[in-house]
Amino acid sequence: MSPFPPLRRIDAGELSVAYVDLGDPHAEPVVLLHGFPYDMHSYVDVAPLLVDAGFRVVIPALRGHGQTRFLDAATPRSGQQAALAVDVVALLDALALEEPVLAGYDWGGRAACVVAALWPERISGLVSVNGYLIQDIAAAQHPIRPDLEAGFWYFWYFATERGRRGLAADRRDIAEVIWRRNSPEWAYDPSVLDRTAASFDNPDYVDVVIHSYRHRLGLAPGAPRFDEFEARLAAAPPIPVPTITLDGTADGNFPATDGSQHAHLFTGPREHRQVPHAGHHLPAEAPHAFAQAVLDVAEPPGDGAGTP
Repeated sequence: MSPFPPLRRIDAGELSVAYVDLGDPHAEPVVLLHGFPYDMHSYVDVAPLLVDAGFRVVIPALRGHGQTRFLDAATPRSGQQAALAVDVVALLDALALEEPVLAGYDWGGRAACVVAALWPERISGLVSVNGYLIQDIAAAQHPIRPDLEAGFWYFWYFATERGRRGLAADRRDIAEVIWRRNSPEWAYDPSVLDRTAASFDNPDYVDVVIHSYRHRLGLAPGAPRFDEFEARLAAAPPIPVPTITLDGTADGNFPATDGSQHAHLFTGPREHRQVPHAGHHLPAEAPHAFAQAVLDVAEPPGDGAGTP
């Protein structure tokens, strides 16, 4: 059973979005965006901390996940980065959210980064796990270290029709393999995975996930309506909004860094933090650290050289 109150629904862009809306509806808003293979329950421990601090907290189910549905059967089931970001902007419009803080990890962090780069006037701040997450699709064929490539086995699996069939047949078990690699120090209860895996029963899950990974590898075209945005993203646009980036020191796929490799891509105030013992699913593994980053970025975080 979900610890969240009953889901709300709203039509936004291409989607009927399922979301939770917590706290004072007139308070400063925060939008929390989940990743793959996870769902909105990534934030069950973060959300109460933010509500107690006086924020309104909105947590949507991303396209292809949970109870979120496409409004038109003919809409391409794209999982590309521009589609995820346009979904966020459409949700901000539908809910009339003015300059929220966006915070996320993995797919959700990428969507938040894209919004922050292309539509910075729409938000007041950004929290992103693993730094600048906008994909460089042109560089996708450049190999990385073999030990890191091994952690991305599912990229290559999903590039095949065998992988599509495998995902359709074993959504929960594939997620479990990824979870264990992503977060080797996280001792989660199997019921947590079961709760999240229910979100993978979405009828569009397989199509959206497969397209996401094929597109990022340059193996599938994007939906034409997003071509303009993808062209802008190919230039690695800077992020000018106040930002805190986070790395978990126990992330099995994205080794923690000092953040300097992305420094030139943040032209606004920015601070980078390492979170001890946290893995890739950082808001679930270190909810207080994640919530604190949101609280701190809600105030200008300074020049990145010290404490916000």
